Amino acid sequence: MLVTGGGLTADGKCWVAAREGYLLPVKMMARLFRGKFLHGLQQLYAAGELTFAGNTADLADPKIFAALRDQLYRRDWVVYAKPPFGGAEHVYRYLGRYTHRVAISNSRLVAMEDDRVRFYYKDYADGNRKKQMTLSAEEFIRRFLLHVLPKRFVRIRHYGLMAGRNVDTRLERCRALLQSVKEPLPAPSSTLNLPAPEHDPATCPRCRGPLQRRELVAAGRAALRLAAAPTMIRPVALLNSS
Repeated sequence: MLVTGGGLTADGKCWVAAREGYLLPVKMMARLFRGKFLHGLQQLYAAGELTFAGNTADLADPKIFAALRDQLYRRDWVVYAKPPFGGAEHVYRYLGRYTHRVAISNSRLVAMEDDRVRFYYKDYADGNRKKQMTLSAEEFIRRFLLHVLPKRFVRIRHYGLMAGRNVDTRLERCRALLQSVKEPLPAPSSTLNLPAPEHDPATCPRCRGPLQRRELVAAGRAALRLAAAPTMIRPVALLNSS
């Protein structure tokens, strides 16, 4: 799911950016998932659709099952969520491999001989090494059909700013607003240009009254010497003193 990090104001004139961490409160999401999962498990148990065998046979007893359910409610569940390493563009490329491609590309098919299909695959458990696998044609087709969407199931849905009727209107407005707030970075300069002071250093920046010297210490003498130095060498002196 891709969610915009903000939206338009009601009049459509300004872009309002979302605050940092707006999308996924991980702890709350973990509690919500825990509640929905265990509630669904309880419904299956009440409908008699769960089968217990082997070392789980004791769970057929309602009291034992209820004790396990209550124990699971008291535990903190973990939801894995973290920012992508490659940024937004990496996320788009990653999702694109699943939304705009078939289950296996033609380049991975090696041969089909005697009703058996040979193809390349990547073994993630062995350092992502490229290997070959041979399957019967029937098993190959079965695995391929696992990636075919059920009838009336839509692969991609668009809502809000991404909806079709908003692509040429509101979405374009958002892009224009986001582009306008980006200020170009200043060109790098080989010289050090410090801005002119906004006020007279001999006056107080708050009340604008004249400053009075109360005590002169060693650090103060050095500062006065720097202040009395010519303007062109003052930045260099400041850098060296730090």
